[in-house]
Amino acid sequence: MLRAFAEGALMGESFGAGEPTVLALHGWRRSRRDFFAVLSPEGASSLDAIALDLPGFGASPPPPEPWGSPEYAQLVAGVLDQMRRPVVLLGHSFGGRVALHLASSRPDAIAGMVLTGVPLRRPARDRARPPLPFRVGRALHRVGVVSEPRMEALRQRYGSSDYKAAQGVMRQVLVRIVNESYEDQMRAVRCPVVLVWGEDDDVAPIAVAREALSAFPVATMVGLPGIGHLAPMAAPSAIRDAVVALLPSATG
Repeated sequence: MLRAFAEGALMGESFGAGEPTVLALHGWRRSRRDFFAVLSPEGASSLDAIALDLPGFGASPPPPEPWGSPEYAQLVAGVLDQMRRPVVLLGHSFGGRVALHLASSRPDAIAGMVLTGVPLRRPARDRARPPLPFRVGRALHRVGVVSEPRMEALRQRYGSSDYKAAQGVMRQVLVRIVNESYEDQMRAVRCPVVLVWGEDDDVAPIAVAREALSAFPVATMVGLPGIGHLAPMAAPSAIRDAVVALLPSATG
């Protein structure tokens, strides 16, 4: 059943009959529903967990201004205080960015972290400059030569699918998020980390996970052959197994 957290700034769903010990955070343009098969699969007991709709997605309202993952994490941190700590974090894609900030800033509250499809490091191809027509149009738009409708047409032509779909403050959030770096956060994480990755992930390629593996003090990786970016739905049992493996230290 959908319920409110953080005075209505977050909506989410609880699973299991006990005090929640798992916190699941979804990816960009996704929702808490991606974790249903992980947290409460048919024919198996539900994990004691909370799956949130992050601000701007699912049933949660957008943030009041262009937040980055640190601000998202600051809001989500309040939910940890309603759970049995230490908690196991489960983060997919954008949710993993938020989970990294939680784990590095609240080490006392986190027992372990499972990450899947998280852009921990930007591939070299993503560091390229935007196409020349877009850069020219953007410069002319800033000085009032190119109109806003014309600029939006350029955004729609040259932007990513996520950028094209984002509206209002969420487009500004996306621009901020994709330019973040997580080196400091990865080094600061003290809990065990399990990277469960689709080997066919074309959003956050498995090479990114392999490169990031050594940045965590304690980390292991599980590759999922034939699985793409949406691993929580395509391979829920593998994600669940990784979470359950961390639960003994979380529940004592």
